[in-house]
Amino acid sequence: MATKRGAKGARKSGREGAALERLWSPWRMAYIRRADKPEGCLFCRVARTRADARDLVVARNGHAVLLLNRFPYNPAHLMVAVRRHAARFTDLTDVERADLLDLTALAERTLEAEYRPHGVNYGLNVGRVAGAGFPGHLHLHLVPRWDGDTNFMPTVAGTKVLPESLVATWRRLRAAAAAAARPARRGGGRRGA
Repeated sequence: MATKRGAKGARKSGREGAALERLWSPWRMAYIRRADKPEGCLFCRVARTRADARDLVVARNGHAVLLLNRFPYNPAHLMVAVRRHAARFTDLTDVERADLLDLTALAERTLEAEYRPHGVNYGLNVGRVAGAGFPGHLHLHLVPRWDGDTNFMPTVAGTKVLPESLVATWRRLRAAAAAAARPARRGGGRRGA
């Protein structure tokens, strides 16, 4: 698309009077600076520490951890990983597989309660050639989707617009996960009501 100079020298797009807009996303610089310099395995580090706010951990159980993706594709993009560094489902024990799936179910309930997505993309990338950012440590992505959540920004600007800060999203998900993890109260209500 050809650009023109306006009266004050601002660049304009092909649409008369439309100045070039900038979308600032300064949190992406941390990712860009270390994208090609991994500092060990993210999931192993998170499993060893208890810095849940810093690491955006939403919930934990015996053998798995549920956390918010720091570089999400969509708002409330979650990941579930086993604590032990294991690459594939066949490497997991029965208990690890059960805990991974239990946290996946908790993630579904949490997303439904707090964000009400119209759908969810689930993804596993095993190995670097398959797109794994941390090859060797199995983790499942849950990406909530809504009708109309796609727009022109990724196509024309290579940019995804996220409407909420990671800290705000983490707080909402953490509280919703705690509520979703509590057992339902039995009794107290009238039968047939």
